[in-house]
Amino acid sequence: MTGLVLGVELDGDGAHPAAWRAASHAPADLLSGSVVAGRAQLAERAGFAFATFDDAPIAPGHPGGPQARLDAVLRAAYAAPLTCAIGLVPTVHGVYGEPFHVGTQLASLDYASHGRGGWLVAADPDARAAAVFGRPSVSASVAVDRAADAVEVSRRLWLSWEADAVIADVPTGRYLDRDRVHHIDFAGDDYRVTGPSIVPRPPQGLLPVFGPAALAERLELDVALFDVASTEPGELVAASAALASTLRSRGAVLAVLELEVALDSAGVPAATRIAALDAHDPWDGSRARFAGTGPALVELLAALATVVDGVRLHPAVLDVDLEELGRAVVPALRERIPVATPRAGDALRTTLGLAEAPALPHTADRLEESA
Repeated sequence: MTGLVLGVELDGDGAHPAAWRAASHAPADLLSGSVVAGRAQLAERAGFAFATFDDAPIAPGHPGGPQARLDAVLRAAYAAPLTCAIGLVPTVHGVYGEPFHVGTQLASLDYASHGRGGWLVAADPDARAAAVFGRPSVSASVAVDRAADAVEVSRRLWLSWEADAVIADVPTGRYLDRDRVHHIDFAGDDYRVTGPSIVPRPPQGLLPVFGPAALAERLELDVALFDVASTEPGELVAASAALASTLRSRGAVLAVLELEVALDSAGVPAATRIAALDAHDPWDGSRARFAGTGPALVELLAALATVVDGVRLHPAVLDVDLEELGRAVVPALRERIPVATPRAGDALRTTLGLAEAPALPHTADRLEESA
């Protein structure tokens, strides 16, 4: 293991529904490239292993708040050439979209980031989302099955090109060796995909697949994200230990806790900041939440590191709390415990401590025949 894996959510202006009121930019600039890139760069400088970009087929709906967002893959791809170490993990829904397109979009993200792409799978059966795609809505169980199929299709597509399929042979005029590009022949309940992909094998081979704990067993997740409905540090650590153990037994490689965070800033206590925002739009939800000083958060994260593989932080207000995390939390935490450190040029799989993608059987057979 490479140490505690720290991730951060960069959607919108923060986890608090009224975060936009405390943002350092004008509301109209939320969707600008400078804000998207600036936050990804700040998260990278802070030392986070990965950044996630939430998304949904329907627009955000907080009263008086932001009413639009850019596609998550688009945001991650925009940040890709402007960062060099942090993993970029967009949320992509696997229920109503075209799985072939999902797989190729994510492979393209992996190329744009030189191997730092990931996929946070969502399986929301929301009927409004179905209407966006012009498809009939499905039950929750069917939604999970479709998400599982989408992941399976994408993984097969990513590996449908052998690593050395592109030969660029000028004398013969061949760009690729077609014997090294393979059909995937997937047949599910709702569709068939013959393949191969239209994008060569991505740099990582297999992009790390993240997802909520409820999907862990069905989707064979690399990173399972789980919630704990507790705010007491002792209870949070104990509950996290039990849930992380369960997720690993269900096949998840890494168990990562979701934690909302609001920090004291510029002499203003976190509780005071939250109360001021709550006056406009209360911050509800059952996710574990920390509100307090940077040193106290360091203590909590150090305790959590003994029972979980990582923590994904949801800053209350990105323009305030992300800055505080990079200044007062992550550096101090590194002095206390091992923390996964992304390095320029490293693949996200490497940063997460995941094994390399396997070689394809036909690759091994071909190499054996030529030996």
